[in-house]
Amino acid sequence: MEVVICPGPDEMARLAADAIAAAVPGREFVLGVATGSSPRGVYAELVARVRAGELDLSGTRTFSLDEYVGLPADHPASYRSEIRRVLTDPAGIPAEQVHCPDGGASDLPAAAAAYEEAIEAAGGVDLQLLGLGSDGHIAFNEPGSSLTSRTRVKTLTTVTRTDNARFFDDDPDAVPRHCLTQGLGTIGRARHVVLLAAGERKAEAVQQLVEGPVSARWPATVLQLHPHVSVLLDEAAASRLELADYYREAWAHKPEWQGL
Repeated sequence: MEVVICPGPDEMARLAADAIAAAVPGREFVLGVATGSSPRGVYAELVARVRAGELDLSGTRTFSLDEYVGLPADHPASYRSEIRRVLTDPAGIPAEQVHCPDGGASDLPAAAAAYEEAIEAAGGVDLQLLGLGSDGHIAFNEPGSSLTSRTRVKTLTTVTRTDNARFFDDDPDAVPRHCLTQGLGTIGRARHVVLLAAGERKAEAVQQLVEGPVSARWPATVLQLHPHVSVLLDEAAASRLELADYYREAWAHKPEWQGL
């Protein structure tokens, strides 16, 4: 796990976009996309590069981490709508290459299995973007989730619904109670994971993610077992890290050709 402490969100977004841009040319690239506030700067940076003619994402396929159960696909707060609005439509990625769990399916377990099969059929995810919940969840794998879990239905905690109320006119009761989400085992199959976290509210979760024991109490800690994880933080999110000076030194002296 590589930890990069950045001066602010602009640098975090630039580094993540650089990693994606370096991997795209010459291959059918599969990008795992997350929603929420953490990756929005990355998407803005990618779209800006596309519009400037510096990057072509038209051959990229995207797979979203999760979707609310029972929310219409065209609802403005659905994750399908969000990804199309902030990334895939402005970046010129065709709609048929944009994949999201079907939270409106009549048979949710079958929809979850079909989503796993679609990821496998695409050759797996090349780079997975992640945010980090204040309780340590990634995707919608809440505390207590199996570390080997696959795409499935999950019940959202009060903490997560309160955190996400900002996308529902600040009304926690409007946030759906259930979701369809990739599991921790599914996420772990991505070849490169890039996690972004900013703000003091994430500091405890970041400390557990990077320096705590691997535990279902803090689901993101399973990433310690992954061979290629990049953790991009601002100063506030990194404020509880005991080895912060080491992480800064390691990044400052990393060979430039390695990238993330």
